[in-house]
Amino acid sequence: MDVKRVLLIVGGGVAAYKALELTRLLRKAGIGVSPILTSGGAQFVTPLALSALAETQTRTDLFSLDDEAEMGHIELSRSADLVVVAPATADLMAKAASGLADDLASAALLATDKPVLMAPAMNVRMWLHPATQRNLDRLKADGVAIVGPDEGAMACGEFGPGRLAEPDAIFAAIQAKLAPGPLFGRHILVTAGPTEEPLDPVRVLTNRSSGKQGYAIAGALAALGVRVTLVSGPTALPAPPGVERVDVKTAREMLAACEAALPADAAVFVAAVSDWRPDTVFGVKLKKGKDGPPSVHLVENPDILATLAAAGPWRPRLVIGFAAETNDLEANARAKLARKGCDWIVANDVSESAIMGGDENEVLLIDAKGAERWARASKDEIARRLANRVAKALA
Repeated sequence: MDVKRVLLIVGGGVAAYKALELTRLLRKAGIGVSPILTSGGAQFVTPLALSALAETQTRTDLFSLDDEAEMGHIELSRSADLVVVAPATADLMAKAASGLADDLASAALLATDKPVLMAPAMNVRMWLHPATQRNLDRLKADGVAIVGPDEGAMACGEFGPGRLAEPDAIFAAIQAKLAPGPLFGRHILVTAGPTEEPLDPVRVLTNRSSGKQGYAIAGALAALGVRVTLVSGPTALPAPPGVERVDVKTAREMLAACEAALPADAAVFVAAVSDWRPDTVFGVKLKKGKDGPPSVHLVENPDILATLAAAGPWRPRLVIGFAAETNDLEANARAKLARKGCDWIVANDVSESAIMGGDENEVLLIDAKGAERWARASKDEIARRLANRVAKALA
């Protein structure tokens, strides 16, 4: 059997301890691990602990006489099927983006000809700093895959994006890279979440969408080897492993981001897009007055699903729309399928408050062949089922 191997580079940071659990998950799955521990990483985990879990020697020194007599950093970087950096510190990301090679980890990154997956972890201010974001853009442009970071409380006492993704999420991203699924090489566009249409600096027209179903679909497609572009309205959700997220707020921003993501093999429009927006956005907060509430005139937003379903030579091969209905589910869904020009409609009844924003869904899938009801299940299960159906359609 062909055993897959990962070169695991452990950067310096409190989150380095999670690399031990990641190593355990990889070895349990039969994936070989060759660890490189940076000097900073060695302040938080020991070479002995990492070697014990990896069941092989942990390398630490670029100038080791034994290892470098045979150009060990070259061999390490090319004998693996995938190079994983977890945690990827701001320093490691900067070195990789700039092509520096002043220690074993950065030299291996520069010498590798294999795919690279980074899981960033750092203080929120470091993550949001323009320099780090420039390095992130450079790494993505160079083909480096990114998983995380998550948002939450940090060891430094601050809160925000910068936490290392959990080991199981990194493991899932590694599996997707090592075992390309039936959709490997395909590009699929997914939209998710609500949109926000501003009325004044503090008020918006929006809806109750949580983005959970769209994010689950994006994650399920990525697990099948797809390159997923997730265009997301405002949510509190982290991007699924291996998914490229583009954040937008308004319907017009979402349409522009979707058009920029083309060409795509398929598009799944899950987002709950506002049909209307105020025709005037006030520059200051509206105040109560003796004349009563202000009169707000609404204008129609662009129809993203219909626009992309009629995109001429840029039209994805498969276009899937979602329909959130509160009555006459099948009739309204069939009418939407005909009106929008898409290939499938996935409809759900959101009159029950537990559906929109909840963890479960119950859907009706309609295509040219008829209608198929899917019983209530977790949104993750609905996502996996839809992803598998998309895989068959694109085969």
